[in-house]
Amino acid sequence: MKELKTNLAPAAIGPYSQAIDTGNVVFVSGQLPINPQTNELVQGDIGVQTEQVMKNIGAILAAADLSYQHIAKATVFMKSLEDFSAFNEVYSTFLSEPYPARATFEVSRLPKDAEIEIEIIAVKSSGCNQ
Repeated sequence: MKELKTNLAPAAIGPYSQAIDTGNVVFVSGQLPINPQTNELVQGDIGVQTEQVMKNIGAILAAADLSYQHIAKATVFMKSLEDFSAFNEVYSTFLSEPYPARATFEVSRLPKDAEIEIEIIAVKSSGCNQ
């Protein structure tokens, strides 16, 4: 296993890695809507926060020479499922069909009081939509 790290995504805020590369599978830790230049939570609605999270994920994937098309599974944690449609609008602009498998949960609270957190699993194999 190898730790993946990039300055183009926020540093971990606890004892965990941005991502772990196991050789064929990359596990990206939950990403918050933190601007990596300021290390501050971006202000704005769920769309703005989702866009920042997806940019952070993209930066980590790039560190593994991967792209959004390599995402096999996403797990989404949201403070309010009332924002589900607005989230999907932004989320879908980063992806193409076939879309990754996904689970979405409403949670009472997220670190730094973010509105959203997304973790992903990406696969390097040629079976992905590259």
